[in-house]
Amino acid sequence: MAGTSYGGSASDQKLPKNTPSPGNGADSDEEEFHDARFPPEEEARLLKEAQDIKQEANQLFSSACYDQAISSYDRALSSCPNYLDYDVAVLRSNIAACYLKLEDWKAAIDAATASLDRLEKIIPTPPAHNEQRDGQQSNDAKASTQESGEVVELSATDPDAEEKQLALLKELDTQRTNVLRIRAKSLMRRAKAKSNLGGWANLQGAIEDYQALNTMETLPSDEKRIVQKALRELPSRVNEAKDKEIGEMMSKMKDLGNGILKPFGLSTDNFNFVQDPKTGGYSMNFQS
Repeated sequence: MAGTSYGGSASDQKLPKNTPSPGNGADSDEEEFHDARFPPEEEARLLKEAQDIKQEANQLFSSACYDQAISSYDRALSSCPNYLDYDVAVLRSNIAACYLKLEDWKAAIDAATASLDRLEKIIPTPPAHNEQRDGQQSNDAKASTQESGEVVELSATDPDAEEKQLALLKELDTQRTNVLRIRAKSLMRRAKAKSNLGGWANLQGAIEDYQALNTMETLPSDEKRIVQKALRELPSRVNEAKDKEIGEMMSKMKDLGNGILKPFGLSTDNFNFVQDPKTGGYSMNFQS
C-alpha cells in the first residue's frame, strides 16, 4: 500500500540533516545511529518523492523500457527512507520483475530476496507445521505476535478507545494483507528466476518457494495452477541436475586423483568406488 510506513530501522538508512555520523565510539552510539528517523514532515516529503518516481518507473515498465525502469526504481529507493521496510520491499520486488523481463535471472533472484528480507522484518514467516509441537506456536512466534500488537483487547466502557482500537485492528489487517500480497509476488518472481537459472541448488530453492506459495490461501487461482504445475515438474529436473553435478564433480576428482597417482604408476582406475544405497555415501576398494 503506497505511503504506508511499516517496519523498523536498518543499518544503511539515510539520516536526517544535522544528525551526527557514528564514529568509532560506544555501542550505544551505533544503536542511536541505526534508530535515527526523519522528522514526520521530512519523511512524508521523501516518501511522496519516492512514490512519484515509482509511478514514472511503472510507466516505463508498461512501455517495456525495463532498463530505464530499473534506473527509476533505484532513484525511488534513493529517495525513500530506508527504514520504511514495506515501501522498500515493493520497489525491490518491482526491480525483480524488470530483471525477469530482461532474463537476468541472478539479478532477479537478488532483488526478490531483498524484497522478502524486508517483508520478514514486518511480519515474520510462520514456521512450518512440523517445526511446532502439539500444534502450539513457538516462543518466537508468540513474541512476534505480542510485539506487533496483533492481539488487541477492545474496551466496552470507553467508546472513543474502542473506536481507536477498531481502527488499529483494521490497520493491522490491511498491513497483513499488503505484506502477504507483496510476499507472494516476490516469491513467485524468485521461484521463476531460480527455475530458469537452473542448477541443483537453484531448482531446489525454486521448489521451496513454490511450496511456500502453495500454502497461501489468498493466492489467485491462475497463479495457484502455475505453482502446482511447477511442483509436479521440478522434482525430476532437480534429480537430473543433481546427477549431472555429482557426475561432473566426480570427473574432476578423478582427473585430480590421476594427476596425483601418476608418479606412482597408479590411476583412479585402481580404485573401485561403491555407493551405499541406504546412506548415499561411497566406500573405496583398491584393485591391482
